[in-house]
Amino acid sequence: MEFADTDRLRFDYITAHDADFLWELDQDEEVMRYLNGGHKSTRAEIDSVFLPRLAAYSNQALGWGLWKVIEKESDTAIGWILVRPFGFFTSHPDIDNIELGWRFKRAYWGKGYASEAARAIRDGLAFTGISKFSAIAAPKNAGSIAVMRKLGMSFSHTQFYEDNVYSEDVVVYTQEV
Repeated sequence: MEFADTDRLRFDYITAHDADFLWELDQDEEVMRYLNGGHKSTRAEIDSVFLPRLAAYSNQALGWGLWKVIEKESDTAIGWILVRPFGFFTSHPDIDNIELGWRFKRAYWGKGYASEAARAIRDGLAFTGISKFSAIAAPKNAGSIAVMRKLGMSFSHTQFYEDNVYSEDVVVYTQEV
């Protein structure tokens, strides 16, 4: 699967060859603030935890995985969009509900890139017949919640989300298209 460019952005499928980019993105404590309390990922964590998790749900034909977001004007990789079945690593994954997520370099926050990229990915997936999308965030992560709202998602519920890496209360926003 491929996703159409927007006016400002293009998308490339992330593989293990993008480990340097993934590590670089995780070196900003503010980027990591609501994910793990602001701890920078080590390169060993990218290789031994992040990449194996990515490989577990990656399926380019279905669009599942991480999609690198590249600003076309500067040809700079500015972040990524996650696509996978909701709750993939929990005991109750839902393959009929696609989870969208995002992580962007701080220099690109507040410029509409996350919502533009997530909307393009969502719309491309909806074109294939997928009709339900969800996203999660820490309750205090106002930036991510704003992106969810810009996508047209509505608050669904709060839940304790736990897998082998993450264990926190989250808010869940959902949309049916």
